[in-house]
Amino acid sequence: MSSALRYSRKTRPISISGDMVMSTIYIDRKDVHVKLDGNALAFYAGGERQGVVPIHPLERVVIVGNVLIETPVLHRLADERTGVIFLSGKKLVFRCMLHGRLHNNGILRVRQYEKSLTDFAPVTARDLVLRKIKGQRDFLDEARAGRPDLRLELTTAINVLEKVYGTVQEETAGIERLRGMEGGASASYFAAFTTMFPESLDFNRRDRRPPGDPVNALLSLCYTMLHFEMVREIGMIGLDPVIGFYHQFDYGRESLACDLVEPYRPDVDRLVWELFRGRVFASRDFAEDDERPGCYLKKEARKRFYPAYEEWAKAMRPFWTEEARTLARRIMNGQDPLSE
Repeated sequence: MSSALRYSRKTRPISISGDMVMSTIYIDRKDVHVKLDGNALAFYAGGERQGVVPIHPLERVVIVGNVLIETPVLHRLADERTGVIFLSGKKLVFRCMLHGRLHNNGILRVRQYEKSLTDFAPVTARDLVLRKIKGQRDFLDEARAGRPDLRLELTTAINVLEKVYGTVQEETAGIERLRGMEGGASASYFAAFTTMFPESLDFNRRDRRPPGDPVNALLSLCYTMLHFEMVREIGMIGLDPVIGFYHQFDYGRESLACDLVEPYRPDVDRLVWELFRGRVFASRDFAEDDERPGCYLKKEARKRFYPAYEEWAKAMRPFWTEEARTLARRIMNGQDPLSE
């Protein structure tokens, strides 16, 4: 088997109830041809068979760049409700996602639509914002213990976050007011977060379209992966990912996924910080496009990113699953959404 596919196989194992099963594969080689072979995916390169992967345990497939994948493969993955994420080959920009049919519980989606127009929306939004601000505050507080040189910057941001948290907790604010407070808290948070990285990374602020430095490039990539992990969880439980409670409805945007991602953004920030702090990645692992602006992870460095992300995601996925299920139960007034 080729080195790229050997690498992918090492990133897939995940422990569930003590059994090792494959959960995710990353296909990141432009000369790979993927065919259906019974109950498995067969990989070919240069006309020669390189190996097979069983379909049944797969929950997600990430396809990067110009990979040749036959239609029967996509049909089978859709039938198995295996999420397929397509990313561009160079900058790892999200292109589209394939998933199977929505869950059959239509009454859950009807109630979701109804509650998006009631007081359920601001109450849910307030809880999400509180959890996000608390996560930001806790992360900076942990970082402060090991960075006495940044004590002033981190303490200043922590004080702002605590103040905003208290205000959100005490007020019965509307969505617009809530967004304003959350935006102010995030501005203070990122002002401190940027100081935690060496100046050589040129991380001065959060920018994303396109990311202009290595830290923003990795943040954007991880946020993208998290977003579509959440889209899958939402679809599996039977909710509509487009109808959110905090983020405004926008044509084509999965607003509910944006909602549920918010409390986990500090976890992504922590992951990115640890990857740079542990020197898993450095400036040399990133490049800038001469034709179009933006900073992106080099192909060789992606071989380190996939297992690092997968190791983190394996620990986080049970929380993401429960996040969607808890929301669905609340929408159904305590009833298990999968009971029907």
